[in-house]
Amino acid sequence: MAEAAAGIRGYGLIVAMWVRTTMAYRLSFAMTALGNLLMTAADFAAIAIMFSHTDVLGGFTFAEVALLYGTTSTSLGLADLLLGNLDRIGRRIRDGTMDTLLVRPVPVFAQIAADRFALRRIGRVLQGLIVLVWSLTALDGVAWTPVAVLLVPVMVLAGAAIYGAVFTCGAAFQFWATDAAEVQNSFTYGGNTLTQYPPTIFSKELVRGVTFVVPLAFVNWLPALRVLGRDDPLGLPGWVDFASPLVAAACCALAGLAWRTGLRGYRSTGS
Repeated sequence: MAEAAAGIRGYGLIVAMWVRTTMAYRLSFAMTALGNLLMTAADFAAIAIMFSHTDVLGGFTFAEVALLYGTTSTSLGLADLLLGNLDRIGRRIRDGTMDTLLVRPVPVFAQIAADRFALRRIGRVLQGLIVLVWSLTALDGVAWTPVAVLLVPVMVLAGAAIYGAVFTCGAAFQFWATDAAEVQNSFTYGGNTLTQYPPTIFSKELVRGVTFVVPLAFVNWLPALRVLGRDDPLGLPGWVDFASPLVAAACCALAGLAWRTGLRGYRSTGS
């Protein structure tokens, strides 16, 4: 607990330093954040173009696909904002600067995660939230029970934790691979692109893979199907739709173990 508290405090101090640096040039920050928002909006523009030629995609309406897009994009945006710099670890291992982090009185994970904290990435979060809010107002025929209402923020936060765990596992893998940022990106940004679309347009083998191997289906597919009142294409028990927080906790525990194992196995550059 003491180490966790020290890590959170150290992370907060480093982030605050980078935020102060960023806000010294507020116009530059506003322009880059807006650019980040517009760049990520291109993905949703592509979906909107598809729906200009069809009414449904895999049996899902535009508003329903927008719900999938908004939840996964917001989740990834939060994880990317808080932990997106973990992919820098490979560069630090190669150039030897990783060693300097080991002698500081702050957990290495907190230092790397907060290093060069990019507040401009808030643009991705805002863009996802805008689409999510719009989709919630545009959905027809959804029974907004207390459970359904609660599932929306739960899936966003649990999804952010799952993506964060994937970021962490990818960073841990770089202790051995030293240059595997693109492998990590294939599961984070690639997974985000995958879960923007309905599971019904993909093969059941792929859906099983992102449910039982890399559990990205718990980011939004399974809870969103419950909100929309749709059947699970794999025919899983109904309680699975509510398992996102448990899956997120398990993923974080596994990611923590992978990180500690990688850090213990680190042997410096030898220079």
